[in-house]
Amino acid sequence: MPTSQEDRGDADLDLSPFKVSSRREITALMRALCDQRQLIRLLVEDSGDAAVTSVLHIDEVNGNVILDVPADTSVTRRLLDSENISFETVLERIRILFFATRIEECEYGGLPALRIALPASMIRLQRREFYRVATPLSTPLRCTIQIVDGETVQPVTLSLLNVSGGGITIIDDQHQLDHTVGRIYQGCQIYLPGSTVVVTSLEIRNSVDVRLENGKHTRRLGCLFHDLPKAMLAVIQRYITRLEREQNARNNGIR
Repeated sequence: MPTSQEDRGDADLDLSPFKVSSRREITALMRALCDQRQLIRLLVEDSGDAAVTSVLHIDEVNGNVILDVPADTSVTRRLLDSENISFETVLERIRILFFATRIEECEYGGLPALRIALPASMIRLQRREFYRVATPLSTPLRCTIQIVDGETVQPVTLSLLNVSGGGITIIDDQHQLDHTVGRIYQGCQIYLPGSTVVVTSLEIRNSVDVRLENGKHTRRLGCLFHDLPKAMLAVIQRYITRLEREQNARNNGIR
């Protein structure tokens, strides 16, 4: 399987039980993504470029999926040259992952589009602990981590990209943390709304440098909660539930 799963904190997870190989199921999943106009994050593994797309059409006769073109033309060029592209989205609270080894230019409705072969398999992560919720851009979560250098302790506060019952993804733009897999940071503090602070140890499980559509580079660190107290886990789960309600309300046009 492509290494793209490492960007999502699944590096130690056997995904085979969650694989969908039925062409009928895969087509149905793609059609649902298309009908709901669900945004899909794609990652060009060769270069670390990330972008957003969506499914425009399912060509069942030829076994193709037609995708919208990313806004950044430079990302599109690298897509066309890549043989390792990963896709991730959420459908009805279930994480969906799939991959492509080739992408081509085409037209759909008289406009530029992209085409990939209907995937031979997709990953559908239904278990609750694997469902990651993106933190809101308007009020991003912060996490303070203590960097110990000899007798010196330097606190560093970073933003969170997403959170789940099993861990978080940290954005480390300045490369301040030691991103060695297995590195454990003790006494980390995650600041939730309402002056709630979750204290836990974090274990680095993966590190991915990503080039964004605006040309900037960022580092994303997938971290597992290490010895998280049950009371703290309950607090995080309540926060995730709250985020889900707010996101569902926005999707349904409720303010």
